[in-house]
Amino acid sequence: MSQILLRDAQFIAADGKEEKCSIVIVNGAFADLSTHPQTPQSDEVDVSGANLYPGFIDVHNHGAVGVDVNEADADGLVEVGRFLARNGVTAWMPTLVPDSDDNYRRVIGEIEKVRGFQDGMPIAQIVGVHYEGVFANEKMCGALRPEFFKKFSGSELAELPRLSGGAHMTTFAPEIDGGIALVEELVRRGWIASIGHTNADTETLDRAFAAGARHVTHFFNAMSGVHHRDVGVAGWTLSNPEVTFDIIADGIHVHPKMVELACRAKSASGVTLISDSVAPTGRGDGQFELWGETISVENGRTRNERGSIAGSVITMLDAARMLRSLGFSGSDISKMASLNPAKLLGIDSRYGSIEVGKRADLVALDADGEVAWVMIGGKMVG
Repeated sequence: MSQILLRDAQFIAADGKEEKCSIVIVNGAFADLSTHPQTPQSDEVDVSGANLYPGFIDVHNHGAVGVDVNEADADGLVEVGRFLARNGVTAWMPTLVPDSDDNYRRVIGEIEKVRGFQDGMPIAQIVGVHYEGVFANEKMCGALRPEFFKKFSGSELAELPRLSGGAHMTTFAPEIDGGIALVEELVRRGWIASIGHTNADTETLDRAFAAGARHVTHFFNAMSGVHHRDVGVAGWTLSNPEVTFDIIADGIHVHPKMVELACRAKSASGVTLISDSVAPTGRGDGQFELWGETISVENGRTRNERGSIAGSVITMLDAARMLRSLGFSGSDISKMASLNPAKLLGIDSRYGSIEVGKRADLVALDADGEVAWVMIGGKMVG
């Protein structure tokens, strides 16, 4: 039996309060949170000077360190997982941009391979797959490739390759042909239906909500904004208390003040931070081939040949730092980076908070917000 003691740990508890007590981890799960734990024959980890957060969960990630999810093999996905783990991410959703059905099948096969051997490895764990924009509005395509977009006539969702387990999520525009029927089919099949790359009107959005859509992808980006005579997708999202959203907090996709405004308007309980990172993440500035074209990265900003932003080069750690700089509390950040994405994916019984019975996935941040160490399933990341 593996047993670890984190003595006098400062951490964000499941109820959002900052606590200080000892944490006992047994066989990769939190077993005891108390001031006087019973810990015979346990290894002790020095946690002095660090604030412990539940491991970050990235539900929208296209790759990093030169690896593009659409082109990746199992080894490449593991390399992304190592990079993410070093930056505080303990679970992630490889995110596919529109592509050929043949390549979808290939990539899903590679993701399946990693899910078969990743347990116990000190890498961010793949917990599902996110198809972004297969069913999108061509006029709101952003950096996606519209030649691969699909309409929905009844069979297209069933034809998308699925993993044998884990969460399945798709970003779609409800105004496309068959869009509302698509939502109904997504819900029936247990998919997470997330509205995005859309210019839907309020009536269509209301119908999508009634059909079961409850989340919005990369808020403000690739959607109609707020106007005082036209609520837009963004305004509709903010005005519906049962709809959550995720947001790219890099200061480029959304101005920091707008990030703050949106997150405070929705409240931390309704927001999920994402990276939307692409293959050049972790590689610095330069020219890169991505999704059939050359993109440039300059001062942390991506741009494709059409002049559009082509994803981000941040990590969830960067997003957490931005929210901290905007005055959000550790509790708020813990919700937005860990618990809320776990709830969105339906895995919060095991992930997303420091709570007895859940996986021992932790990120320790020092006083400057830098990663001191990361633990995944009770094992330290080197």
